[in-house]
Amino acid sequence: MDINKSRKVGRTTIHTAENGVVYLTFDLLEKAGVRHGFSTRKGGVSKGIYESMNLSFHRGDEFENVMQNHRLFADAVGYDYRDTVFSDQIHSTKIARVTVEDKGRGMMGEKGIPEMDGLVTDVPGIPLMTFYADCVPLLFYDPVHGVIGAAHAGWRGTVTGMGKCMVDYLCDNMGCKREDILAVIGPSICADCYEVSGDVAEQFFEAFQEKNHGDILLKKENGAFMLDLWKANRLILESSGVKSGHIQSPDICTFHNPGLLISHRYTGGRRGNMAAVIML
Repeated sequence: MDINKSRKVGRTTIHTAENGVVYLTFDLLEKAGVRHGFSTRKGGVSKGIYESMNLSFHRGDEFENVMQNHRLFADAVGYDYRDTVFSDQIHSTKIARVTVEDKGRGMMGEKGIPEMDGLVTDVPGIPLMTFYADCVPLLFYDPVHGVIGAAHAGWRGTVTGMGKCMVDYLCDNMGCKREDILAVIGPSICADCYEVSGDVAEQFFEAFQEKNHGDILLKKENGAFMLDLWKANRLILESSGVKSGHIQSPDICTFHNPGLLISHRYTGGRRGNMAAVIML
């Protein structure tokens, strides 16, 4: 991994690799020494609405362009793209334990591990990858037990507690302790940009009835609500036993930065996908 330029935005670092790929890393995970990265729209070969670093095989982009983007991104971050394991992402809270036998699942354009929005492993050398374009990336690392996790949390995954499900899975199935877990809430759409309908807001009122609704929902004059997924996910992680100091919140909104990041809402759905990757 050769990096020729980097700059800080809060606790997020924006890197420009030698091959031109621009990607993000997060202080909490960098200081812990775990390899990870979050892609941007810069440094790939895709054209048109996918320009340029689209990492999804399922948005209509040309297969070879997506494959080349994966090669470039992996070279920049420092892992073997052929071993990457994809999630399927159906807005569930289902989690899969990834083993050596899963290496490469999703990398030839097929679906990743079916029906899973969360992936965990304790096997070194397996990159776990999840995909985004406004939804919330959740990355986990237990430096004591050597376990990583990646989870996709849109509003459905957030309201049904994907963060809690991941923490519970790590502790119940991987031998982790809550006080050891590090968690990053990655770049996604912020509360100033994310308007939701009353029926969505009602689900959050019900799910967070014992917490402070004022932290996550703001009613507008038109009857809609502005939803803060960042604070909602932090509340979920903290209530699941993750220490506040072991959680990094986002510094960058996808909607506010269309030149750097891909936003479903900003583009009206005409777009590719970014990805988060983490590997022991």
